Amino acid sequence: MYSKDNNNKKELLINHVLLNKADNIDNKIEGQIKLIKREKVTKPIIYIGAGTCGLVAGAKETIKAVENYIVERNVEAEIIPVGCLGICSYEPLLDVQLPGKNRISFKLITKEKVNTVLDAIFSNIIVEEYVLGQFKNTNLEAWPNIPFIEDLNFFALQKRVVLKNCGKINPQSINEYIANDGYKSFLKTIRYYTSEEICKLIKESGLRGRGGGGFPTGKKWEIAYNTPSEQRYLICNADESDPGSFMDRAIIEGNPHKLIEGIEIAAYAIGATKAYIYIRTEYLLAVERLKNAIKQAKEYGLIGHNIFESGFNLEIVISKGAGAFVCGEETALINSIEGKRGIPRQKPPYPAVSGLFNKPTVVNNVETLANIPDIINKGAKWYNLIGTETSKGTKVFAVTGKTEITGLVEVPMGTSVNDIIFKISGGIKENNKFKAVQIGGPTGGCITEENIDIPIDYEALKEIGAIMGSGGMFVMDDKTCIVDVVKFFMNFVKNESCGKCIPCREGTKQMYDILDNITKKPTNEKQHSSLERFKGITQLESLAKVIIDTSLCGLGQTAPNAVLNTLKYFKEEYEEHIFDRKCRAGVCTELQTFFIDVDKCTGCTMCAKKCPVDAIIGSSNNPHFIIQDKCIGCGNCFDACKFGAVIIK
Repeated sequence: MYSKDNNNKKELLINHVLLNKADNIDNKIEGQIKLIKREKVTKPIIYIGAGTCGLVAGAKETIKAVENYIVERNVEAEIIPVGCLGICSYEPLLDVQLPGKNRISFKLITKEKVNTVLDAIFSNIIVEEYVLGQFKNTNLEAWPNIPFIEDLNFFALQKRVVLKNCGKINPQSINEYIANDGYKSFLKTIRYYTSEEICKLIKESGLRGRGGGGFPTGKKWEIAYNTPSEQRYLICNADESDPGSFMDRAIIEGNPHKLIEGIEIAAYAIGATKAYIYIRTEYLLAVERLKNAIKQAKEYGLIGHNIFESGFNLEIVISKGAGAFVCGEETALINSIEGKRGIPRQKPPYPAVSGLFNKPTVVNNVETLANIPDIINKGAKWYNLIGTETSKGTKVFAVTGKTEITGLVEVPMGTSVNDIIFKISGGIKENNKFKAVQIGGPTGGCITEENIDIPIDYEALKEIGAIMGSGGMFVMDDKTCIVDVVKFFMNFVKNESCGKCIPCREGTKQMYDILDNITKKPTNEKQHSSLERFKGITQLESLAKVIIDTSLCGLGQTAPNAVLNTLKYFKEEYEEHIFDRKCRAGVCTELQTFFIDVDKCTGCTMCAKKCPVDAIIGSSNNPHFIIQDKCIGCGNCFDACKFGAVIIK
């Protein structure tokens, strides 16, 4: 945490970094800045990835093991918890920077490996089996025969703007953020630009919203600024409710001051004096980091009244939500902040005209706002040159599922999905075959092998029935059941519907029921039951159109996307579930047919004892049999058999 005994550093940074009074900078001050940036260290520094992903992987125990090591060995060293570097599969990450040497990163360092790694490196020996790589620094000595982090396949094709310092700097140090050019863009904004000029600059950059449909950010700001009102609000949407998405959380945990700076610039641009950060309560670490960053920014005079004598006032408030998926929709989010039930409002009017407390309100998500400081610092033209004709800049994705490496990647718009999966993320695990990738969360769509070379671009994705969304990428291999995945997404959407409008509330339930029906073995099967089940599938398409056309908000309007998209590309899998009662991936256990190989069966009776419906008959020490009409396909017999006698067909 920030300590008030840093007054000298505070004065140094404000005068010589923030206020650009560095014309007569002396060697002593320059040396202090290098120490803050850790371009020069006087004792070993040990960095440990302590974002949520790192903590889940065991980073808390790793930190304790390092602390014990330092005490036991009487080593003078500093331990710095950092955020997520993005390569989550290799957590816990432990980096060591010795005086005069490059910082070197080690992967999968659980508590048992700490002593081995530290004993070696303090003797200038590298345990290569644990090495991830070293960070380039022309002012320091490189470790021989150790790859540079930036040259690894996972990082080489990335262009890190939003994630630039995540996993590298101390997220709890405002000094370190400022020393790395932090808050320069904000002070540049309030000193040299009017609100109209900032709106125009962001509009010229081509930045589009990173949380949904990709509405032009500068245009949204202009609408709010030009709407007459004595009060305007800015809201940062940090709710991030898509399953498998963790981009916003990682940004906040790894570099919270970058978000705060983006919020400050956006608030100035629209003429807002109050900003809200709406974040789910369960993001405990992210909330803690935000509180700390806001407290530090206030102490440095970067938040409050008449900031740096500019006449600009700003208050930033954290508003914690209950974690409802529908509150990712901006009007439902606004209702939640106002203390009302989180349900969408009718639009128009749009929030930029009448939003929070019926005042002009801009809602941007974390990634959108985290782009702002770099655009102000480097210019609209710089940002406009990154990406495609209609989609500018970079995009952060959370890659999960069946890839060799899972984690966060940030790529220029226009990068192909194929490159993200097979070059950056290392391809499919265990050399299995790629099947599809779900992009845009539960309301997004699938990209198949047929379209895998499609570029990351708002319009290109829309053409094949997918959406950018917030940036979740769930990768599937040939052992994944498409129907089961879609059923999971539809169940999620059904449960998260606010229930205000009938098409979404009832329609999503009906769609889920149809999907659930075809993943189960029919009971009391009657004539033409297969046709009845198939009829249900044909009804999905017409039901989907009704939901899309008549739902109130974006949740309902996009809820059927996964069903429609997979019916287009994987219709044969649906038909197999209906007509053949078969799941080719073996995931839908209730469609599995179990048999007992009488030649292998010893008559141990374990399978019969585990069967919940008494579908297995046979006497002790004699082969057993399964009564298919009674079997519910639970698989208990398969798990119980120690002789491989139970087989699945």
